[in-house]
Amino acid sequence: MTLQAQASSSFTIGIPSFTSPLGRSRHRHVVRAQVEPSEKAVEIMRKFSEQYARKSGTYFCVDKGVTSVVIKGLADHKDSLGAPLCPCRHYDDKAAEAGQGFWNCPCVPMRERKECHCMLFLTPDNDFAGKEQTISLDEIREATANM
Repeated sequence: MTLQAQASSSFTIGIPSFTSPLGRSRHRHVVRAQVEPSEKAVEIMRKFSEQYARKSGTYFCVDKGVTSVVIKGLADHKDSLGAPLCPCRHYDDKAAEAGQGFWNCPCVPMRERKECHCMLFLTPDNDFAGKEQTISLDEIREATANM
């Protein structure tokens, strides 16, 4: 049995099956378990998000569930990678991407053009922009409780 820890704070357990005498391919069964980000990291990313929204003149999504999921994704990457890598993109190598910094929040497109792929920071003219630049830890917990 093999055990691999992935940077996304999920653990993959690969259980190789037997190889048939006829030389057919090996089959592998994978089980994944998600690990929640630390409360400290969630609070750090919550405060960062509020401050950056005020500083940049942007607003959170009218659906606070979107905001909550993104903040928890940033917190997860802060815990596992040491940097708030954008959680809304796919990476072949998360650690390398975090090291480069281009997609660390706020990412370069957000800093340069106010374009947030995650919909965390929305300009007032965006149809999904709410009126708030704050979110409580309780709102984040409530919105992500059943995930």
